[in-house]
Amino acid sequence: MSISLRLAVPPSAPPPTLRRRQLNPRACSNAVAVAISPLPSLRPPRALRGAAPRPSGAWWRRRGDAAVCCASAHVSAETMQWASVGAAALLMLAKGTSVHKSFLVPFLALQAPSEVIAWIKGDYGQWTAFLGLLLRLLYFIPGELELPLSTMLFVSIAPHQFMNLRGTQDSVILSLMIAAYLAFQHFSGAGSVRKAFDRGAIVATLSIICITLIPLLLLF
Repeated sequence: MSISLRLAVPPSAPPPTLRRRQLNPRACSNAVAVAISPLPSLRPPRALRGAAPRPSGAWWRRRGDAAVCCASAHVSAETMQWASVGAAALLMLAKGTSVHKSFLVPFLALQAPSEVIAWIKGDYGQWTAFLGLLLRLLYFIPGELELPLSTMLFVSIAPHQFMNLRGTQDSVILSLMIAAYLAFQHFSGAGSVRKAFDRGAIVATLSIICITLIPLLLLF
């Protein structure tokens, strides 16, 4: 006896018919335009060639197409003293002013940085003052070098009580009084503020303004 088995296999379903959908040409062009449009950059702007590097401690933010940099600046008292000494030295050599420049000698002794005072009281400063004084007694030195020589001699022979005033509020007040007196002499001799800013007197005017403002800032 034979047994035959028949398996009923269902016929395979035909593949689904893919319907082609026509695209709107306007929508297609818009999609392509959106796809190729560049995205806005979120990175900070690159520095231009030849531009100064970004300062440390600054933060950047984007406002439209403009980059804004915010940084804090701090000027130390020693830097202001160096600026005051430079302006006083420039006033010693400047022309076009009728001020008594000898008042700049105690001003420099009070406002000069500690490095300058230490150099004048050191061996090199003592020898420089000695040779300058010897040359002044035996021969001749230009008039522009007399005030620097007087300043070195003043610092060398000044008593400790006077030099101890340096760095205190009393020294700042004395320096401000000297600078205010020189400013009064300068502007009174010029006749008017406009004449004080003429070509021949503008260097002296800017120097006097600088040595007046710096003690005023140090006072507050």
